[in-house]
Amino acid sequence: MSIFNEAFALRRQSRAFPGLGLFWLGLAVLGAGLFFRPGLDALLVAWQKPEYSHGPLIPLLSGLLFLRQLKTVPERPGEIPHRWPGVLVVLLALMLGMVGRVSNIDDIVAYALIVWVGGLLLISFGWSTGKHFWPPVLHLVYMLPLPDTLYYKATTWLQFISSELGVWFLGLLAVPVYLEGNIIDLGVYKLHVAEACSGLRYLFPILSFSYIFAVLYRGPVWHKAVLLLSAAPITVLMNAVRIAIAGWMVDEFGVEWVEGFTHFFEGWVIFIICVAILFALARIMLFFHPAKMSLTEALDLDTEGLVPQLMRLRLVQPSLALIAAAGLMFAGVGVLQMLPDRSATAVARDSFVTFPRRFGDWQQSGPPAVLAPDIARALQADDYHSITLTSPDTPAYVGVFLAWYADQSHGGVHPPEVCLPAGGWEIAWLERTDVASELGSAEPFHLNKAIIQKGEVRMMVYYWFDQKGRKVAWDFAAKLWLIVDALRTGRTDGALVRLTTPILPEESDADAAARLDAILENMAPQLPRFIPED
Repeated sequence: MSIFNEAFALRRQSRAFPGLGLFWLGLAVLGAGLFFRPGLDALLVAWQKPEYSHGPLIPLLSGLLFLRQLKTVPERPGEIPHRWPGVLVVLLALMLGMVGRVSNIDDIVAYALIVWVGGLLLISFGWSTGKHFWPPVLHLVYMLPLPDTLYYKATTWLQFISSELGVWFLGLLAVPVYLEGNIIDLGVYKLHVAEACSGLRYLFPILSFSYIFAVLYRGPVWHKAVLLLSAAPITVLMNAVRIAIAGWMVDEFGVEWVEGFTHFFEGWVIFIICVAILFALARIMLFFHPAKMSLTEALDLDTEGLVPQLMRLRLVQPSLALIAAAGLMFAGVGVLQMLPDRSATAVARDSFVTFPRRFGDWQQSGPPAVLAPDIARALQADDYHSITLTSPDTPAYVGVFLAWYADQSHGGVHPPEVCLPAGGWEIAWLERTDVASELGSAEPFHLNKAIIQKGEVRMMVYYWFDQKGRKVAWDFAAKLWLIVDALRTGRTDGALVRLTTPILPEESDADAAARLDAILENMAPQLPRFIPED
């Protein structure tokens, strides 16, 4: 039987059984639910965090955006052409989800789920109509957690901008204040940057709200762009104002007043104020609008007729494309069942407790350092080692820090260029280089060489990410190799290695680098015991 005959037979069956289209749609959704389940579980876990607590609202808001847009699309009870591009998109989602399932990286599975939603809309409405529903599909991105590396870099950068701006406001108010790293020192009261910038945790829901604002706004594209891009600056500004008010209250009324204020003026209070500023910005944009209209008209807040649009589900028609989409998802579930167990592979290694105490002329001084509980929680390492090495030939010391992660598929290494500024250190110089030739290694040995500075104190730093024996300098490359290793071997372990030494006033940068080179040359052959290569 040809495809045309099969399609004709499906149309006849749909007339005889009006719910046949809904049956195949439900089957496709069920198959997707089974296949993307780890991604859904990852979303539920991420939504427990304050910065992603808005997540459950995103699918609902995307659904409302879709129903509003659907009002502009007339019902089409006949045959819908060009459904097969949607099947290709579903296949793409299946392949992306399979990468996430096989590598045990659930966030990738969650990202693939959004691609699947777009494919299902293309199947349901055909390419010519379905492609216009990208705004509600794209809005689903706001329910996803950012990759940890990107999240820490973005939030740390925004925190320090907000803190610097808040301290500048306090200077305008003649309030004595000093900012050092992650501490805002008000004299009688010290505020941690993470605590001071807790209002930034609502940046993500504000970004989602500004996206909806831009979609609903009836005006030129550049108006929409301004509304969309203004969310982050508005949030940073409001948090800086919050810091400034808190500092002023400490200076004027004492510490006991600021504690109640910081609890009140955070979170949803900042969110509401930022939303009000967005409305005010939209009102200002109307002065530059080519057509004179009110704010209500410009934002198109009409919600009438959404229920009838929802009832259009009854018009879903069975089609070969819809059946193929359902079949693909169940086929994916079947393939996963036949694959061997791909859970994170346990790797035999020596604990850092047995790490050598001597490297050439350098000897460990004192016991290993123990991290503060809050730092250890943020590090999330399964094993770490922090020691100081000294030599009788120099007054300078060398700090050695190693952090081991048995499974990096959920979290993983935090790059030092994110953590160092939190301690008040500025990165004065940073270079990625391959030192394989210096070490006599046949394999590439990429690492970062940096000079950091705090006041008049300068330090030389070497650090790299160790992925299954692969020395990687760039954190994003380390994440990519993590996916590759997970697909090939099921291993998601890895480590961070960092060496530090002060640059003494009477010596050159090359002298400090020579100390680290000597330690590295002696330490590199010992590392595979603790950070396995194979």
